[in-house]
Amino acid sequence: MRDSRKHTLASLATGPLPGTEQQPAIHMEGKERSDPGTGRLIVVSNRLPFTITEAGGELHFTEATGGLVTGMKSYLAGAAEPRRQSLWVGWPGSTLPPEIQDAVRARSRTEANALPVFLTADAMEQFYHGFCNKTIWPLFHYFAVYTSYVEEQWEQYCLVNQHFCDVIAETARPGDVIWVHDYHLMLLPKLLRERLPEVSIGFFLHIPFPSFEIFRLIPGRWRKAILEGLLGADLVGFHTYEYCQHFLQSVLRILGHEHQMGRLVLTSHVVHCKTFPMGIDFEKFSTGTSDPEVEIERRKLREAIGNRRLILSVDRLDYTKGILNRLHAFEHLLKTSPEYRDHVVLVLVVVPSRIGVEQYELMKKQIEETVGRINGRFGSLGWTPVIYQYRYLAFAPLVGLYNESDVSLVTPLRDGMNLIAKEYIAARSGGTGVLILSEMAGAAKELGESIVINPNDRIELADAMREALEMPQEEQLRRSQIMRERLRRYDIHRWAHDFLSELEGMREVQQRYYAKLLSPAAKERARRAFLAADSRLLLLDYDGTLVPFSRRPQQARPGQALLTLLSRLAADPKTTLVIISGRERATLESWFGALPIGIVAEHGFWIREAGQEWFQLQHRTSDWKAQLHPILQLYADRLPGAFVEEKEHSLVWHCRAADPDQARPIEAELTDHIMTFTANIDVQVLRGSKVVEIRNAGVNKGIAARHWTNRSSYSFILAAGDDWTDEDLFKALPEEAYTVRIGITNTQARFNFRDHHEVLQMLTSLST
Repeated sequence: MRDSRKHTLASLATGPLPGTEQQPAIHMEGKERSDPGTGRLIVVSNRLPFTITEAGGELHFTEATGGLVTGMKSYLAGAAEPRRQSLWVGWPGSTLPPEIQDAVRARSRTEANALPVFLTADAMEQFYHGFCNKTIWPLFHYFAVYTSYVEEQWEQYCLVNQHFCDVIAETARPGDVIWVHDYHLMLLPKLLRERLPEVSIGFFLHIPFPSFEIFRLIPGRWRKAILEGLLGADLVGFHTYEYCQHFLQSVLRILGHEHQMGRLVLTSHVVHCKTFPMGIDFEKFSTGTSDPEVEIERRKLREAIGNRRLILSVDRLDYTKGILNRLHAFEHLLKTSPEYRDHVVLVLVVVPSRIGVEQYELMKKQIEETVGRINGRFGSLGWTPVIYQYRYLAFAPLVGLYNESDVSLVTPLRDGMNLIAKEYIAARSGGTGVLILSEMAGAAKELGESIVINPNDRIELADAMREALEMPQEEQLRRSQIMRERLRRYDIHRWAHDFLSELEGMREVQQRYYAKLLSPAAKERARRAFLAADSRLLLLDYDGTLVPFSRRPQQARPGQALLTLLSRLAADPKTTLVIISGRERATLESWFGALPIGIVAEHGFWIREAGQEWFQLQHRTSDWKAQLHPILQLYADRLPGAFVEEKEHSLVWHCRAADPDQARPIEAELTDHIMTFTANIDVQVLRGSKVVEIRNAGVNKGIAARHWTNRSSYSFILAAGDDWTDEDLFKALPEEAYTVRIGITNTQARFNFRDHHEVLQMLTSLST
């Protein structure tokens, strides 16, 4: 364990924080805000890379441990190329009195490029020891039986995430890139997006993201907030493809957002979800053998165990690591294979973790009892089967253990990645040694040349130990060489570089999508043009444009505020207002018939001018409906929540109220079936937002719009719609018309609005 270094309060003003002398400020060349290299990299995690405690007027500084801290410190310090300045934001590891917080904050910023986030003891108890460790940690690792759901802990989780946001917002500057890490801060990306819309925000989850069936155990309000919080980022990273897909499935089934190749287009921005398997500082571990301190540790270990074979197990004390399973498997090996007795030693290193937590204390007791039982049953005066150590390991003794171990057991019951497996392979510079790896660890996706096992099967694990101990050296070298080269290529520097490069690339993606958003200045120009025009035409879609979508079409009835707004606009004799919708005419008549406006129903089949009777734009037969209705009903019966709506000249299959994961393949199958069936019928099959509609060909909103534009010359035209059925409308209008597509997407329209609220705001500005 690293030694703590003591400093008086006065020394904070004169010297660097211990452990930071080798972390110089890192710069990156850059010019303007749009340059991806401009601004700082702000790393945000629950903990800073060092711990500060205060006792008797003295401050004690201790370097923090852990995969994230070790990896990110290595990346930030090992700059082989110019990089931007960095700032690390996090909790300093203890509750510090208010009177010294300013001094700690100042020295942290000056000497360590760090910004402490101070939290009270009660906040940490509810936030970290409570919600993080009793709700998220067990559930995301599939230990649902250990999971608790306490409202007060959730509320504190929200407050701490908000506090982090407040601290970051005070220091963030335009051009900064904010990289948020891990499950403690899953609400933070959205909070930052709302406060700092111009900065790039990345998030990386270092633990598994569970399947939807596990994630849905979280109360509805919480799980929705967690998903929305993560979607505040531009880029969300995961260790494995499996975790990424679990997240996307939960987003679809809980929030209803579909993705295309991991990319989600939201109303405010675009989010990309991608896999980035975290690496290690390969060279550090690979060259560690030559360190004199490592050599000393190796000699001490070899003197202790003699010529016996060594199996190594190193892990934190945690129920997810499967430590007891390893002991039971080793016991089974000694029981069934007596030839290994007195010839094999298991070195079991358990690193203290969450001291004082009941589950962990119980587990520690069980481990010690099992070790005692094995040693008592099989041991002798000259041989201790299990050498048990409950302590932290510094770099030299850890690498010494790696180098002297013939076999490494890395068999967690569930793990996000597990860097110990990678460290072992990297440290075995001679190429020998065998890794036994759990298929439940993220690292198993990269280290397939190891012996991959199910950690719940003690017989399989014992057989794997036997296989590893008997594996020929040539086979060890073959497997090791493949894994070492893979780890050398994709190390911690490549991992961080790839993530940040992808995040910086998202700037261009956002800019492309934002390019057509109608800016406040453009909205003001449109308002002035509207007021100055002597004749105006407003063509407005309804669902998704004037009102949000509803699970059932009949639930989207216009409210009084909307009716009043439309009445006010239509009351001006210079303005012609037309609702141009895919709904049937009876519904539109009941909703808008009393207003002095034009109405278009069924995408252009029926037209009603203000105060006039309905008429058909084109006369078509709908005999085909009798043949197609049973087919649509068949597919609706297969999908709970789906239903068929029959209009005068069209049929619509709705699935908005259905489970989206079930709906997608059935919707695609229905579309393919109908298009094949109607190949020789003069109809169109339209696949819209959660609907499949069949209607007569040759009728669309563009043709309906020309009913007005061909009769009169308008000096101002505004058209707004939300899906691809409105593209015909946009194409039919003059280039100078203000055509607006709702949602950030590719379109024939000149502009985009984020959502229907912007449409209402725009119309309100035109009516005043």
